[in-house]
Order: sequence, then C-alpha cells, then structure tokens
Amino acid sequence: MRHASLTPDLLELCYRNGAFPMADPYGGGVELYRADPRAVLELDELHVSKSLRRTIRSGRYEVRVDEDFGAVIRSCAELRPERRETWIDDDIIAAFEGLYERGLAHSVEAYREGRLVGGLYGVSLGGAFMGESMFSRERDASKVCLYHLVERLRARGFVLLDCQIQNDHMQSLGTREIPESEYLRRLNHALSLDRSFT
Repeated sequence: MRHASLTPDLLELCYRNGAFPMADPYGGGVELYRADPRAVLELDELHVSKSLRRTIRSGRYEVRVDEDFGAVIRSCAELRPERRETWIDDDIIAAFEGLYERGLAHSVEAYREGRLVGGLYGVSLGGAFMGESMFSRERDASKVCLYHLVERLRARGFVLLDCQIQNDHMQSLGTREIPESEYLRRLNHALSLDRSFT
C-alpha cells in the first residue's frame, strides 16, 4: 500500500497493526509492508560470540540512548559500497523524528572517543520494540548496541523484539521466523502491557 506522505500518526498506526514502512528507491514514495513469516529475536536467544563478548567487556565503545536520534537514522540511510540503495527517505526520517519527539522512537548509540561509530533505532509501543535499522562504522559497534538494547528490554519487562524480515546477518545473531498470525497475536499482547523504554 503506497502512501505519498508518511506522518507520525500514520507511522504509529502502522506499527500497532503489524506493518512497517519502506521507501521505494526507484519509484519514490513510501509503501507499507507486512511480512509473513516475520523475523523476531527472542530476548533470551541473542547469540553473543566470544569475540563480541570480549568487545563488550573491554568498554571499547561508550553506549548511550537517545543522545542523537537524528544522526543515527541518517547514518542508517547512508549509501555504502555494499549497499547501493536505501529504503529510508526524507519522509521516513521526518516521521520517525516526529515519533522520537513523542517518546515512541528511540536510538541506541555506540561512541568511540566521542565519535558516533554505530547505532540502531526503532519504535517502542507497550511491551514491544520494533527494530528498524542499524549501522556500524567500526567492528561490532552495531552488535554492541543490539546487546545493550536486548538487556534494556529484558530489564524493563518487554516481551517482543520485532526484526521484520530475516536476513543472514540477523539470523547469525539469533533471530528466527514465526508465522505472521503468531506475530500479530504476540504484538496485541505486547501492546496491552504498560512498559517504558526509558
């Protein structure tokens, strides 16, 4: 379903009904999608390799939350040699920044020597967190952010971490696929919970 203008209200409604936005890199405009099967990361199933655990323990990266949401989403949208197109356009950025101002979108960020080197962002509704995208400019920076995200969600009683569409990278971190019907049932339960990301 194509939407020419994505607003924060529409974006919130989208997530509450199991959909997510992606910009068409060729035709322009934003389309709303649902995935069947749906990729989720169970909060007790994150795969932390020995090398990643060493990086986390080393304190190589300083992790902050909601320090610079705008920089995170724009970094996720950047084109790179290994990714020549992006599904994050100006409309999506503006809508997410609107959700951030409402306290519904959040970022987890990795800094090294004061410089932003990795991060992720997503939407928090009830006991659900819908992860959107991540980026890394240094080794394992985004994975460290994901680790801290999972720890935060577990500590605050969240029950669902949505990763939308499975890919090899996310599967290596422990995501698995479930039928959309199960996802929607779990989403409805999560939305009924009173949880706070911050």
